[in-house]
Amino acid sequence: MGLRNEMIRCAQAAKGASRVAAELAAKQKNKILSKVAKEMLKQSQAIVRANQKDLAMARARRLTDAAMDRLTLTPDRIKHMAKAVLEVEKLSDPVGRELAAWKRPNGLRISKVSVPLGVILIIYESRPNVTSECASLCLKSGNAVILRGGKESFHSNLAIVRVYEKALRSCGIKASVVSLIQTSDRNAIDELLQLDELINLVIPRGGEALIRRVAENSRIPVVKHYKGICHVYIDREADLEMAKKIAYNAKCQRPGVCNAMETLLVHRDIAEKVLPDLGRIYRNAKCEVRGDALTRKYIPWASKVTEKDWATEYLDLILSIRVVKNMEEAIDHITKYGSAHTDAIVTRNRMAAETFVLKVDSSSVMVNASTRFSDGNEYGFGAEIGISTDKVHARGPMGLEGLMSYKYVVRGNGQVRT
Repeated sequence: MGLRNEMIRCAQAAKGASRVAAELAAKQKNKILSKVAKEMLKQSQAIVRANQKDLAMARARRLTDAAMDRLTLTPDRIKHMAKAVLEVEKLSDPVGRELAAWKRPNGLRISKVSVPLGVILIIYESRPNVTSECASLCLKSGNAVILRGGKESFHSNLAIVRVYEKALRSCGIKASVVSLIQTSDRNAIDELLQLDELINLVIPRGGEALIRRVAENSRIPVVKHYKGICHVYIDREADLEMAKKIAYNAKCQRPGVCNAMETLLVHRDIAEKVLPDLGRIYRNAKCEVRGDALTRKYIPWASKVTEKDWATEYLDLILSIRVVKNMEEAIDHITKYGSAHTDAIVTRNRMAAETFVLKVDSSSVMVNASTRFSDGNEYGFGAEIGISTDKVHARGPMGLEGLMSYKYVVRGNGQVRT
């Protein structure tokens, strides 16, 4: 009962704070975010020291290199976090916008107005920069947020949340607008997921196991993506230098994130021209390649790909490659094994590009660009609350719009219904 009561008290505090957050003027929210960015830079060394504690524990647990990269905060990454907060500050206030308006024959004037969702629970793993991204977007959108990060990033998350708390208090606003669950007890998540009268939306960010657990146990609506199985298809009419550049970036620039490419599809007509070069590029990057028979013909050191590989989100320097006979076969592969996250085509053929865009049903479809651009900040959202592969409420990188709902305001002059 102790843990349950603790979670209820936290959610009740956030519920009360959400009413305050919803009424904040744009200037007030921007002032808070400006203070957050300044304080974050001021506390950079303190945040790094907190992060070092997490990294020491992670090394003891022998986390993978990719997991360590997701966890690591450097002064440069903290500068980028502060910059992202300022980008959110610059965005237009999404609260109270008139989305539509019309007048009925009986004289009633009806308008559709944007409003905050209320209390957002965000459950995530590893990446401590998520703490700041989510807090800044929830604050700007007039929502209160409850953050439940992974135990591996506890000290980092706490240091970042304290920056937000200080900025909120300095502006006379309840610190519980941004709160962090400070217990590592996994049962805390289960207790929070039952509080549908206090929490309005849950967003899990992390591995498939976490997201499935949240979706299966929550009484609260969940926005989710289970996997980030992203593809790049190199078409027969691709610019091969561009294709090699994109295929390298999509896999190797940061392999441990959800928009990194996991499978490369290559048209058989250009496989002989592009795969040997890509093999050398991936080998130099220490990227393991698993390929079908034709891939192994041109990349002899590649290992044999399995059926399981096509459906695996590696989040590491491992790549599956398949040679396809045409674009339709590539699209069929994406449809069967993809996760509706992000898929890309590299081609100079405009008709092929438009066909790919039409037929690939993913939340983001790229033409001649790396899958790594599937990101709220890169889309101009300032930051992102998460990436949704659902189709209801929000889809793709979620910025401020994904944290809004709406209400209808009806104005009359005494009308009654007969």
